[in-house]
Amino acid sequence: MTARILVVDDVPANVKLLEARLLAEYFEVLVAHNGAEALEICENSKVDVVLLDVMMPDMDGFEVCRRLKADPVTHHVPVVMVTALDQVSDRVRGLEAGADDFLTKPVNDLQLMTRVKSLVRLKTLTDELRLRAATTRNIGIEELLSRRDIAADREANVLLVETRKTAGERIARMLRGRCTLSIADDPQAAFFQAAEGGFDCVIISTDLAGYDPLRLCSQLRTLDRTRFVPIMLLADGGEEERLVRALELGVNDYLVRPIDQHELIARLATQVKRRRYNDHLRASVAETIEMAVTDGLTGLHNRRYLDSHLATLFDRARSRRRPLSMMIADIDRFKSINDTWGHDVGDEVLREFASRLRKNVRGIDLACRMGGEEFVIVMPDTDGVVAEKVAERIRAQIEQTAFSIGADGKKIPVTVSVGVSAMATTAPDTVEAMMKRADVALYEAKNGGRNRVVAAAA
Repeated sequence: MTARILVVDDVPANVKLLEARLLAEYFEVLVAHNGAEALEICENSKVDVVLLDVMMPDMDGFEVCRRLKADPVTHHVPVVMVTALDQVSDRVRGLEAGADDFLTKPVNDLQLMTRVKSLVRLKTLTDELRLRAATTRNIGIEELLSRRDIAADREANVLLVETRKTAGERIARMLRGRCTLSIADDPQAAFFQAAEGGFDCVIISTDLAGYDPLRLCSQLRTLDRTRFVPIMLLADGGEEERLVRALELGVNDYLVRPIDQHELIARLATQVKRRRYNDHLRASVAETIEMAVTDGLTGLHNRRYLDSHLATLFDRARSRRRPLSMMIADIDRFKSINDTWGHDVGDEVLREFASRLRKNVRGIDLACRMGGEEFVIVMPDTDGVVAEKVAERIRAQIEQTAFSIGADGKKIPVTVSVGVSAMATTAPDTVEAMMKRADVALYEAKNGGRNRVVAAAA
């Protein structure tokens, strides 16, 4: 695993020590000797993890961390505070400033490297989501981060897996009023509960009666529904090897007993905030992809989606030797509707026409708006004879029932012309040729007096 790590410390000996450890693991190391340097490097260079000292002149590590987390450019960069401060209040202060972890000097090499590698993996995931969001949407990442307080929108939904009743009750008291907490005392049942519960975080005790907690962590990481749910461990002292293994398995964070309430709350808030930030990016990507292939007026798929998916349906039908048909439907004299009633009424006609199309085709059929008043319906497993009958049914339904438009329900008569074509089965065929035949058939329907269905010769 390669990554760029920024070491921030005003003591050269400390910098050299951390630099040597990281270089031995083949990380690329950047160095800053004060807070201002650190902020400049993070803003102008790609940094994957920041190892940040707290006690520095001019600007301490807490302030550096706050500024990094407040800047949309560096908000997502993991920060680990590495310091001689060892009080719980110091850790809580660092976590509340936005730090992802807090390691006390002298730092155990194995613990440091495992934590760095874990955060690098998390940063890689976030970078990919940010890239997709930025490239699939015509907005800057600043807009995506304008709702950074997503974690405060609703109370976190948390699952605690703890087989000891008194320990579970103790954690419940600590988190009372801070989240909605569910407690599972059966680890095997907890797996299914986590998969179905929509939790923002799962907290797992390492002291589960008769069950390996790391097995549960591994199962949660292999299931699609829980792959990205943050996992925190509650461990006993002396479990360093288990914690290192847990981080390698994808566990996000841990606390060592005795548990401090403020640190538990701060670490939980950090995990929930990061989870919701990444979920926000994923939702943005999904929404943008949906927008890119959907016609905004009618809700049908658009020409872009048709161009890509029609080829897939055609190739599949040919390889399976199954029929495939399509129709191109064009609303008759649509320009006169716009000229007579206005473009807002024309839009309502298009929406109503799309709605009727949906009601007259199957779920497996592909209905798209090509543009303007022209629509395409692709019908898998349908031969030309059946497709022509479906087209005639649609034509008749459009003609027989006038469109009710506007608040006053004015009735507008509408008709449609349809051209139908089917994939050739006795000779080589292409998507383009099939589309051309349907287009020529539509042209014939228009020239033949409109309000007609014409099927192209196979």
